Amino acid sequence: MAVARLAGVSHQTVSRVLNSPEQVRPATRERVEAAMRELGYSRNLAARALITQQTALLGVVWTGAGYVGPSNTVAGIEVAARRAGYATLVAALENPSDDEVAAVFRGFRDRGVEGIAVVAPHEAMARLAREHSTGIPTVMVADMAPGEGYRVVSVDQRLGGRLATEHLIARGCRRIEHISGPLDWFDARERMVGWREALGAADLPVPAVRVGDWSAESGYATAQVLLSDGALPDAVFCGNDATALGLLAGLRDAGVDVPGRIRVIGYDDSLGSGYFTPPLTTVAQPFTELGGTCVDVLVAAIHGDEPGRKHLPPRLVVRASS
Repeated sequence: MAVARLAGVSHQTVSRVLNSPEQVRPATRERVEAAMRELGYSRNLAARALITQQTALLGVVWTGAGYVGPSNTVAGIEVAARRAGYATLVAALENPSDDEVAAVFRGFRDRGVEGIAVVAPHEAMARLAREHSTGIPTVMVADMAPGEGYRVVSVDQRLGGRLATEHLIARGCRRIEHISGPLDWFDARERMVGWREALGAADLPVPAVRVGDWSAESGYATAQVLLSDGALPDAVFCGNDATALGLLAGLRDAGVDVPGRIRVIGYDDSLGSGYFTPPLTTVAQPFTELGGTCVDVLVAAIHGDEPGRKHLPPRLVVRASS
């Protein structure tokens, strides 16, 4: 083998560099890799899979395109998988049905994926994935409880809701309303619970939640309702940044000063939120770390380990709106 001759090592050492690089001393590994680059060597993954029964493929199935959380989570998973030496097959489902999810999982199995990451923002996706993931290592990326046959990686959305609400309370706000996302979404429910817990701990009234749909339009419409009620709250915690953007626009159109008259907080720290008018206080999610943790847990599951639930903390980003 030309690579072995040029690097001055055995064929077995080259094989270990390709398949188990952690077993090779760094200096030797670097010499073999340099020889591969010089010779323009590329590995035949199909042949490797036939020998080792390992494809180095992960499946990723998700829904929620167009929303910050699911989109950034998938991007984080793909980057982390590539760095870990895996390629990904990605299937995006707009409105997942039983037949669609079954076909996706069947296709993943046919292509020999070693494990599957499911970005499951709501109950329907999680239920279908649970039904069709039998027999293959699976990680659910959702703020839900783990169960038999799958692992869970999530951001602590309840903590995020508490952080936002406690910040408003510390600023002197006593009447704090919440515009949630759809309540079949795990994240929406957990953020709402965190808001309620913080209000209860401070012995403050807990208003009825105003259920939105993650859109700027729902935030703008809520602004109209709040204005028509004639008594604005001290603050509004919005379930995501897009809702907060709409709320700010509705308040601005009515001449209401933010944060002078009312304070506003969003969620996600989405691109550009620091340039809203005013710049938006928000809760940032660790999407890069979430993707890396998901891949770590999935690879551990592939190798037979049983890692516990991974629950990552968000952080509050304070800007002018609060």
